[in-house]
Amino acid sequence: MVLGAAACGSADSSAGSGPLDESETGDLLAHWVDKRHKSVGVVAGVLVGGERIVVGHGRLSARDPRQPGGDTVFEIGSVTKVFTSTVLADLVARGELSLDTPVQGLLGGSVRVPGGDGAEITLEHLATHSSGLPRMPDNFDPADYDNPYVDYTEERLHAFLSAHELARGVGETVEYSNLGYGLLGHALARGTGRDYEALVAELVLKPLGMADTAVTLTPSLRERLAAGHDDSLDPVDNWDFAALSGAGSLRSTVNDMLLFLEANIDPWSSPLSEALRSAHARRADMAEPDMGIGLGWIVHDTKDGKDGRAGRMLWHNGGTGGYSSFIGFDPESQVGVVVLSNAAALVDYLGFRLLNRARDTHHEHHEEST
Repeated sequence: MVLGAAACGSADSSAGSGPLDESETGDLLAHWVDKRHKSVGVVAGVLVGGERIVVGHGRLSARDPRQPGGDTVFEIGSVTKVFTSTVLADLVARGELSLDTPVQGLLGGSVRVPGGDGAEITLEHLATHSSGLPRMPDNFDPADYDNPYVDYTEERLHAFLSAHELARGVGETVEYSNLGYGLLGHALARGTGRDYEALVAELVLKPLGMADTAVTLTPSLRERLAAGHDDSLDPVDNWDFAALSGAGSLRSTVNDMLLFLEANIDPWSSPLSEALRSAHARRADMAEPDMGIGLGWIVHDTKDGKDGRAGRMLWHNGGTGGYSSFIGFDPESQVGVVVLSNAAALVDYLGFRLLNRARDTHHEHHEEST
């Protein structure tokens, strides 16, 4: 995940007039693929006014001319983190864990979790990137940089933790950490006696009916997988995860991600109501202006649009060696967007452009109805 001006909602919302529709969405994707050459294939899903817009453009790969669509499978990278945090929130809602549960207690005595000045790293610290752990462990040394996480094992993770001394205090500041989220997924799995994929499936995917989201590709998912491409649009390998699975291992489709968005936009009607609402609460401030963090979700308080309208967006992006992803929603307007691409170039611009337009559509409709 990368934070910066383009990732903070700065994309203008003046792309069109009238309601956002399939034609405008398709034009935006076509420009991204055909004019800017940022992807081989991209799919966007938009929720606005209780309706879905799903549009794809491009190809599954240079050798496969099929156009991607709502059921096409992509790696979602760091968007996995909001699933990991939702698992945590659900376990807390069930009374199985607490946000202030020390990570050390879940891993046992065979590994030493670093701390400082008597403070222990808790599950909430990991979920809000405030643990004091670095972005990546210093013993991350892939044998294959085309699939860099596959050989980062539990043994390597435990060895790093046992030897590491924190450079800043626990809870002192928010600093994005893939290591921290990998450790969160690992600790939740260890603490519940299940592996990470089984835990996510049981607590999040199955309750929400997300049958096309998984770590392990089934034959059906593999048949619908869009091939990944780097920034130069050359084919690259898929990424696989070992101990750090909670940081970025999931694959999904736009149709499945829209189910997740619907649950987050209207958590009161979801079987995960308490967990989702807990995950949305802003718990710490980030260095970027007007930005904070909930459990996994980036919380962006905005003042944008021609009328200076204030609002709140919750979002996350992701990327692997060959894919880019974005998910975001406005809980007040009850609009949301997911964008999945089979190339490494970040799709934040598309995500925020569509989200701002969806918000405009909502407000225009609201003003007309009143």
